[in-house]
Amino acid sequence: MRSKQVQRGQIRNDGPRHVRSAGRAVNRIRLVSGALTVGVWTLLSRVLGFVRDILIAAWLGTGPVAEAFLVAFSLPNMFRRFFAEGAFNMAFVPLFSKKLEAGDDAGAFARDAFSGLAFVLVIFTGLATVFMPWLVLAMASGFQGDERFDIAVTLGRIVFVYILFISLAALFSGVLNASGRFVAAAAAPVLLNIILIAVLILANAGVGGSVIGDVDGGRAGTLLSFGVVLAGVAQLALVWWAAAKAGFPIRPRWPQMTPELKRLAMIAAPAALAGGVVQVNLLIGRQVASFFDGAIAWLSYADRLYQLPLGVVGIAIGIVLLPDLSRRLQVDDIEGSRHALSRATEMSLALAVPSAVALAIIPVSLVSVLFEHGAFEASDTKATALACAIYGLGLPAFIMQKVLQPLFFAREDTRRPFHYALVAMVVNAVLAVGLAGVFGYIAAAIGTTVAGWAMLALLWRGSRGMGDAAVLEPQTITRIMRIVCTSAVMGLVLWVTDRFVLRFLLDGSGAFEIVGLVLLCLVGMASYFASGVMLNAFNMAELRAAFRR
Repeated sequence: MRSKQVQRGQIRNDGPRHVRSAGRAVNRIRLVSGALTVGVWTLLSRVLGFVRDILIAAWLGTGPVAEAFLVAFSLPNMFRRFFAEGAFNMAFVPLFSKKLEAGDDAGAFARDAFSGLAFVLVIFTGLATVFMPWLVLAMASGFQGDERFDIAVTLGRIVFVYILFISLAALFSGVLNASGRFVAAAAAPVLLNIILIAVLILANAGVGGSVIGDVDGGRAGTLLSFGVVLAGVAQLALVWWAAAKAGFPIRPRWPQMTPELKRLAMIAAPAALAGGVVQVNLLIGRQVASFFDGAIAWLSYADRLYQLPLGVVGIAIGIVLLPDLSRRLQVDDIEGSRHALSRATEMSLALAVPSAVALAIIPVSLVSVLFEHGAFEASDTKATALACAIYGLGLPAFIMQKVLQPLFFAREDTRRPFHYALVAMVVNAVLAVGLAGVFGYIAAAIGTTVAGWAMLALLWRGSRGMGDAAVLEPQTITRIMRIVCTSAVMGLVLWVTDRFVLRFLLDGSGAFEIVGLVLLCLVGMASYFASGVMLNAFNMAELRAAFRR
């Protein structure tokens, strides 16, 4: 039995010291390599997402079709986080992981969960299609009375079907992640951006028609909406096939309220409410932005920039850490849980802090090179860059939430995160609405960032009562301080290089801009890596071992 646990990395605390040490080394490498696997695929997806948004910005700019599509697309994504990655998966993954570890019939549990979720989603999708005008008003009441409203309703009715496919795909992703198979689930989002880039190119070539009348960008908006639905089907097909290959051939059937499903619903309910609160925060931001022409597009493009490190680091760590902590708690591996949390914290902040510094120091250079083409003008660059810098200041908080939340979810505690989310929602609403008259659209970004830090503070305080499993190792605290110092050095180098060395390239055009931005990023990475090695901010042996795997 012990040898089996050593192979899996689930070492109990009563084993010999050398066995526990070997187990921790295996677990450490698996955690880092799993996060790297998810991170690399997420990075590819986000890079392609940049290409997609660059094309949208160049061909649609910040006009009515661009803003209407961004609102329409945000609707299924909002509820997808509510149903899938948020409430449902945060409850499903720990239960599934524990059944898998205990040798119970995890496949039957997954089938019941799939059938129940599909049943709810079909009904919800139908209702949302009928009540789409009210959903658009809830998302962007500033659209009322102009052409953006009708366009958003029409495109929203097409795009909303995406929630059915992507939420079911998230369940299969949870099955794959809990069983230690990360590739297919991490690769699935790449399909979305490939398909949307393809339909944008087709639209620009004159292929297809428009369902929103003869307006500028009508063809592109139409093809983008149908492309989203096609991408949802493709993503679901990929993870469905991967789960079947992994030994979980899940087929739809009429839902049955089994005791396990009732327990899942009981755990998911508070998480659903917490997810709803998070989405209310997004609604507040978009409502504020909808009253300022172009602001929804500015905030969306800025969001794309800070979502890159958030997705690559925070979401990757959360995906890998939740099933890992759930399995460790199943076998009372407190020391291993603490070690996994410490390594996840180090890895997250080693990438989050320098990313936040870069977004705050060189946002204009980033936005101008990536987005200032065609219909996207210099004034749009300045507005987007300001939002990007403010979002960047909240990036470490957003990422560390992904590290601390699994501590609660692995214990099937979804109530306290809900209460914390309520407090964060109040903070966001007060700042975003209260400051809108003074700071305009940027109040939405300020509210989001401050609320993110408030949520992190509450999660950290709530984790203090969880015992040693939730306490960082002393060496982790030391490394965090070194990471901050290393990031400060990088920030200074970036500022000097951006202002005085590469400005002539960044103010150029075409290839010169791209070369300048690439050089700027390389200088920043080199300075961060060099100073990090000198200050011993990274554990190079762990990174090398993970990359070899």
